[in-house]
Amino acid sequence: MLSIFDFQRTGDINILAITVRLVVALICGGIIGIERERKRRPAGFRTHILICIGAAMTTLTSQYIAFELNGVTDLARLGAQVIAGVGFIGAGTIIVTKRKNVKGLTTAAGLWASAIVGLCAGAGFIEGALLTTVIIIVAELLLARFEYFMVSNSRTVTIFVEYSDTSKLTAIVETVKENSSYIRDIEITKSNSESNTSCAIFSIQMPRRKSHDKMINIISNLDGVVSVEEL
Repeated sequence: MLSIFDFQRTGDINILAITVRLVVALICGGIIGIERERKRRPAGFRTHILICIGAAMTTLTSQYIAFELNGVTDLARLGAQVIAGVGFIGAGTIIVTKRKNVKGLTTAAGLWASAIVGLCAGAGFIEGALLTTVIIIVAELLLARFEYFMVSNSRTVTIFVEYSDTSKLTAIVETVKENSSYIRDIEITKSNSESNTSCAIFSIQMPRRKSHDKMINIISNLDGVVSVEEL
């Protein structure tokens, strides 16, 4: 432990301790939220700050009841409710698109982690709050590039194809086979009544030498294919 933060571990709930812990929660929550804000996610800068500060104040309230009011209470009880309750907020950021693509999981996980950081800050575990924030940012920024590299070089690609009529489905399947690939799974979705087109989701296994973009371009150039999108 760093000796500079020893004054936070005396058990006294004073103005200095409260201020430092809430400021740390504000900074940590803001840092985590900036990355989500830059990507225009539903829960961004202010949301992460509010959750982190709220969690910190929850821990401070537990300590105030126990130490200042001499109340008989479990110090972890309120914090446990934060960990469970923030899941409902995170669930609000998760959506399933009409293409059955799940989005918002990273944002929901970030909100949950932000609440944990707030609990650490509120308890005076400043080192844990700061270190966790740094690790979260590394995971969201640096490891996101590694994840993209792994996905883009995967032999399996999942694509959403919109085509003019059902007769074009056979042509798409044959084109995939002609390019040394095979379809692992296919799911026919509901037709778009507005544009009078049909849709399908393909899971395609490709050879290592062929990129995802090349396969998508080949399919998108077929006659009758309206749009192609990688999921």
